[in-house]
Amino acid sequence: MAFVILDACGPEKAAECVSVCPVDCIEEGTDQFYIDPDICIDCGACVAVCPVDAIVEEYDLAPEEEVFLQRAEEFFANR
Repeated sequence: MAFVILDACGPEKAAECVSVCPVDCIEEGTDQFYIDPDICIDCGACVAVCPVDAIVEEYDLAPEEEVFLQRAEEFFANR
C-alpha cells in the first residue's frame, strides 16, 4: 500500500511532506508533488504534515481520484 497526493497539492506545493518522509519517496513534479508507490512504506508521516489534506491512502481513493495514483506511477516510470 502507498499514499497518494491529490490535486489539492497543486496550488499549495508546501513541501512539508518531502522533509518528513523517512524513505525519500516524495518528489516534486511540475504541477504537484508525487509519492513513489514502490518506495512508500505507508508510515503516514506525510499525511500528518500536509496543510491541505491532499494525501490519502491508496485504498481510500474514490474512483475519480484513482487517476492521481496513475499519474504518480507514470511520473516515476518516466524518470
